[in-house]
Amino acid sequence: MDIIYDPRYNIAYIRFRQKTKGVETRQISAEINIDMSPDGKVYGIELLNAKEQLIKEKKISFTDESTGKAFEVPLKF
Repeated sequence: MDIIYDPRYNIAYIRFRQKTKGVETRQISAEINIDMSPDGKVYGIELLNAKEQLIKEKKISFTDESTGKAFEVPLKF
């Protein structure tokens, strides 16, 4: 998995696997697009207005729902 952020356009992309032929982008909301294959596999999620969606106080927070453990990654701008 890769998380890519482009500060020029304030867009983030969370890539789960490389895009292949047949993958289509579906607009979920005004700020979220999902790349999916015809069989329902998610290839990536594009977040428009990404800073406001992902970043809180110059860090990204992750939580493992199975264990309840959380960790934060500080960001440098």
